[in-house]
Amino acid sequence: MLNSLFPWWRDHRPEHWGADALAGLVVSLILVPQSLAYALLAGVTPQMGLMAAIAGQLGYALLGRSPALSVGPVAIASAMTMDALSPLALPGSAQWYGMAGLLAVLSGLMLLLMGLLRLGFIAHLLSHSVIGGFISGAAVLIVLGQFKYWLNVPISGDTAYSLLQSLWNHGPSLQLAPLLLGLGCLLALIAARYLSSALPQNGVYRLSKTFPLLLLCVVTVFVHQTELSSVIPTLQSTLAWGGSTGLPHVAAIDTPTFFRLLQSAALIALIGFIESYSMAKAIGQIHSKSVDANAELRGLGAANLAAGLSGGFAVTGGLSRSVVNLEAGARSPMAGVFASLVMLLVWLGPSSLLSSLPLAALAAMIMAAVGPLINLHAFLQVWRYDRADGLGWLLTFIGVLLGGVEVGVMLGVTVALATVVMRQGRPHIAEIGCVPGTEHFRNVLYHQVQTLSNALFVRIDANLFFGNWDWIQENLQRKIQSRQTAMEHLVLSLSSVNDIDHSAYLGLREWARELHQQGVQLHLAEIKNPLLHKLRQHEANPDLPLSWAQEHLSTYQAFQGFSGRENAD
Repeated sequence: MLNSLFPWWRDHRPEHWGADALAGLVVSLILVPQSLAYALLAGVTPQMGLMAAIAGQLGYALLGRSPALSVGPVAIASAMTMDALSPLALPGSAQWYGMAGLLAVLSGLMLLLMGLLRLGFIAHLLSHSVIGGFISGAAVLIVLGQFKYWLNVPISGDTAYSLLQSLWNHGPSLQLAPLLLGLGCLLALIAARYLSSALPQNGVYRLSKTFPLLLLCVVTVFVHQTELSSVIPTLQSTLAWGGSTGLPHVAAIDTPTFFRLLQSAALIALIGFIESYSMAKAIGQIHSKSVDANAELRGLGAANLAAGLSGGFAVTGGLSRSVVNLEAGARSPMAGVFASLVMLLVWLGPSSLLSSLPLAALAAMIMAAVGPLINLHAFLQVWRYDRADGLGWLLTFIGVLLGGVEVGVMLGVTVALATVVMRQGRPHIAEIGCVPGTEHFRNVLYHQVQTLSNALFVRIDANLFFGNWDWIQENLQRKIQSRQTAMEHLVLSLSSVNDIDHSAYLGLREWARELHQQGVQLHLAEIKNPLLHKLRQHEANPDLPLSWAQEHLSTYQAFQGFSGRENAD
């Protein structure tokens, strides 16, 4: 029965229980402050943050398979939740909390459905450049949004410009005490991070990862026991404590609002899956285990469905938590179950302690977590390698800053698709010749090769389809016209061509007839069998060679034949 409920159970061993329990304890100490901080970022109650983490991990354990992926609230998904709900409801209202839960439920249903339909390949629909630009831009927005807790001013906005303008307008009313507290917490968190990176991979290192929780406890007690409690806002002053858990309650919403939520849920699901799948792949390489993208879709779907139905909000795999979970010895999703049990005790504890947490300290935790995500060095690397990919990164980044999260992603996807179409529409075409003493053919521009006066050899490095055939034909025609001597043969090496669509097929066949009228014979070399079979299906007799072009097993075979004729002439 356990094998059917938990897909990973058949690989689990009794000796793994101790390692999973220890990893669950360590991760729970990290997940508690992160859940509170990301609940603040999403504009929901602390309880909803804890419940999202508890239910999310239990839901993932039902269907997910990654041995160390830690599922729960994360910065990007929380920021996307805030961005999605801001135009639709008032922060802190029952409608806001209900929509946050509904957003998670919708994301979960989409992920589950995609997993059941085996659509795991969608992880490759967004390029690394687009994801990198999106994450960096979203991280900048998150950091800017936290200054309202450091300065204790009511700034608002969903773009960098609106946030900075709001901050400027409220500049005269800023307060110094929360700024100093937040800055001190941020410096302490950065120092602890650098210190932990220098520690050996042992118990001391794992203990250092609980520093954020220790810092929150110390700062809360310090503020509570001093006069600062009257000037530094806490969770109680901003968020309604004790939001109900269970099925998300949402008042009747109109159709446009529902479809707006549906669109945001799809975006959260896609970004969350890509982020989690990338982390699961890295963990799988360490454990020498393959990663089933469809199983990860189902696992994340169950996690979001459980989080939303229990009164939480959208969750996904967390990068830093998963790394700690792995280093702490997690061997299966059971580590997440143990972490959920520990967090359940925290959730059932006295709410007054959590509600006294200073907002400035939680904002510092968020800044410390998302700061490293602003990776401009990655942009420079992409730009140096490929300007088109670099442009996609840059436009996604700028789009997120100036238009918000959804605008940035849509812009990045548009640029990525445009780049693919542009590259396929203007493919690389190389005139090739035979490398002396071999059967290999290389570009005449970069290698010393043998060519023939009576034949032109060309390699096309892309599939032929309706969007590029006219350009390819014009390019080849110019090469023919530029020949100084009479040419009798045009050989197209199709070693890089996997497919020719119907439009390109018709164009190629018609052009072969035009070349024949000009005294030039078209030849096709190194045609892959599936493509050759497809071309022959359009002939009067599919069992015979093509009627409009001569076929050659290899480019070298054609070269030898034409070379003999040239010498004979």
